[in-house]
Formats: sequence, C-alpha cells, structure tokens
Amino acid sequence: MLIPFFPPPIQYRTALRQGARLASVTAVATLLAACALPNVPPGASVAEAQAAYGKPKMTCPIAGGGERLIWSQQPMGQYAWATNVGPDGRTDGVKPILVDSHFEVLREGVWTPDRVRCEFGPPAEIDAVGLPSVRQVVWAYRYRQFNSWNSLMYVYMGPNGDQVTRFHPGPDPLWDDRSDWSNN
Repeated sequence: MLIPFFPPPIQYRTALRQGARLASVTAVATLLAACALPNVPPGASVAEAQAAYGKPKMTCPIAGGGERLIWSQQPMGQYAWATNVGPDGRTDGVKPILVDSHFEVLREGVWTPDRVRCEFGPPAEIDAVGLPSVRQVVWAYRYRQFNSWNSLMYVYMGPNGDQVTRFHPGPDPLWDDRSDWSNN
C-alpha cells in the first residue's frame, strides 16, 4: 500500500526556507570572521607572530627555556591570543585563550596567580567578594561565552589570593543596558 505524500503546509515551507537562509548567512559570517584574524601556524617565527599581532602585551618564561607571548585586549576587550615559543625561536601557533574550552585547564593541577596570569594574561578586574569571614580574591576575565554572550569568567583565588579554588562564567555588567529599567 502506498502512502500518499502531502507536502507540508505553506507556513512550514516558508519557515524551512527562512531557517535555511539564516543558516547560510550564519555560515558565511562565521567564515568571514575566521578570515579576519591573522593565521600564525605552528613553526612560525616570533617575528612572523609579531608582524601579525604586534608587540605582545606580556611575556613570561615557560619550562624548557622558552617563553609565552600573550596579546590581550583586557581590561575592556573580550579577546586574547597566546603562543609558546621554544628555545629555537619557533612558535606553536597563535591561539585564542579567552574561550570556554581553554578555561577548562584550570580544573587540572594547582594554579597560582603567576601561572594563571601566564596562561590567560592580565585579568580585566581583581576584586574581593564575600563576607569578611569567607572573603575571596576574584579575578575576572572579559570574554565572549560560547562565542556569543558578553561575559566575565570569574576565577576565585581563595581568601589569600594564592591559588585557584573554583571558576565560573557570569554576565558582564559592562554590557548590561538597564536604561529601559529606569523609572524616568
């Protein structure tokens, strides 16, 4: 027995077409955004990385005699990039570092303030939160959570500010437009 095929009603076909258009536009925008950043592949020299990104905002030594170069837009920007340079002067490629997947490295091992600063660059804000008996030092990094939302990654450094105890994202109040909430 054959089951007759009935095409979906017009409103569903229109919605499908609009969804396909939106997906196409999103894909093109993503490709264009990816092309906007200079590509510094692994094995490139420090000079090539600096020609593409400029002078790094900070550098720090790493194990094995190399150094880490960090280009950061903190405190007001949401992006930072880094590369590790070996003793031979070659980079391991420049990669974005203020992304959700990279913050996950904080789950492994002991993270001191120097280690966090060398991994992610300088924070946008350093503050203390909590009641006096449970006060904690908190570093905040501005970034685009899931490449979409204006957020801060809060990195808690414990009561003495000597090592990471936890971290989590939250909305960035800098981008919170409350002008429509006023009683004016």
